[in-house]
Amino acid sequence: MSKIDTIVRIHRDGTLHRAMPDSTEVRMPAPGPLAPRTEDEVHAAALADPDGQPLTEESMVRMRPVPRAKTLRRALGLTQEEFAARFQIPIGTLRDWEQGRAEPDQPARAYLKVIAVDAQAVQRALAVTPHRPH
Repeated sequence: MSKIDTIVRIHRDGTLHRAMPDSTEVRMPAPGPLAPRTEDEVHAAALADPDGQPLTEESMVRMRPVPRAKTLRRALGLTQEEFAARFQIPIGTLRDWEQGRAEPDQPARAYLKVIAVDAQAVQRALAVTPHRPH
C-alpha cells in the first residue's frame, strides 16, 4: 500500500481547497457539524492522539513564550530583514529578541506596541526628514 500526501489550503474566507498536481485548486466540501462532546470525551480523544497530547506540568515548565517582536513581525507578514529595515531596528537586535537571547527594554517595548497599534503611521513618521534650521 502506498502513502499519498494531500495538500489542502485554507483560504481567507475559511473554505478548504485541495492543491492538485497541476497547481490548480479544487474546493472541498464543507465538513459537517461536529458531534457535541463532554469534557471527559474531549480529554479521552486527546489522550488517544499521539500528536495532540494534553500539556503536563513538566512540559509547561519547559515551554518558552514566543517573543512579542516575532509575533508582531509575523502578523505584519515581514521577514526579519524587512521588519528591521522598515522600523529601523538593528537586525542583530531583532534576532536576539526573537531567539530569546535578549529582551527589549522599556522604550523598545513601547516602540513595538506603537508598531502593533499602527505600523503605517510609524512608517510615515520614520519617512519624514526632520527640518534642521541653518
